[in-house]
Amino acid sequence: MIGQLIANGLVYGCIIALAAIGLSLAYRIMNFANFAHGDFLTLGAYLTLFFAASSNLGFLPACIIAILATGAFAVLLDMGIWKPMRSSGASRTAIMILSIGVSIAIRNALIIFFRPDALRFPLPVMESINLGGILLTYFQISVVLIAFASMLLVHAILSRTTLGKSMRALSDNPNLARITGINVDQVIRYTWMVSMGLAALAGIMLGLITHLNPNMGWSIILPMFAAAILGGIGNAYGAMAGGMIIGLAQEISTAFLPAEYKIAVSFAIMIVVLFFKPKGLFGGG
Repeated sequence: MIGQLIANGLVYGCIIALAAIGLSLAYRIMNFANFAHGDFLTLGAYLTLFFAASSNLGFLPACIIAILATGAFAVLLDMGIWKPMRSSGASRTAIMILSIGVSIAIRNALIIFFRPDALRFPLPVMESINLGGILLTYFQISVVLIAFASMLLVHAILSRTTLGKSMRALSDNPNLARITGINVDQVIRYTWMVSMGLAALAGIMLGLITHLNPNMGWSIILPMFAAAILGGIGNAYGAMAGGMIIGLAQEISTAFLPAEYKIAVSFAIMIVVLFFKPKGLFGGG
């Protein structure tokens, strides 16, 4: 029983971790809490469904196109909305409230175009496999493998590429980054691409193990923020650890409490950790 819950928590934690990494990156670079992040997760899943169902490309190419399209849409929104707000000197609170408006707009647009009904990807149903008494589907195993591969890729980008160094420089001291010749607008655009691409990937993986509905991203926005804060808001590596802790905590708690208390348990853990470490497990910005 506990082994199965741990396995389920690992799968769910991988999804939360990927989404939280993107949320933390955006916070670290743009310096505001993006409440539309969950709805970009939903958008990525629905775009995958659209491309997979309306073309003969196959599911994997549809996923890649959907991730790129979600990132590109985020960049367009930045150019049309976020950048003018930043240039006008808008406060973080004003930008955060605007993100809530963007969230509502995306969610309702998905309801109009796809209806509020639960949908599934056009994939065959696969039997579960038994791993030492723990039942897992191939989709769940794929989620874990893809999530860890994506985390390694994010680590490589942040630690080994010019973009990653520019992102770290911009997050540490924006004014100094501008003086040293870093193209701040370009770094911000790439940050949107990476963070929303991760959100879209998390949405696709969530759709693989459950189903699609317009509220799927909004329903996990709180665990997503909890993971980011637990690991240290703005710290991508902390978000990875925070996501896994939240995912495991929520699933294991169902052995002792009704399932509807899962989110409350994860927040209780976050509060306890932050009581002793106010900046999160790994510190943040």
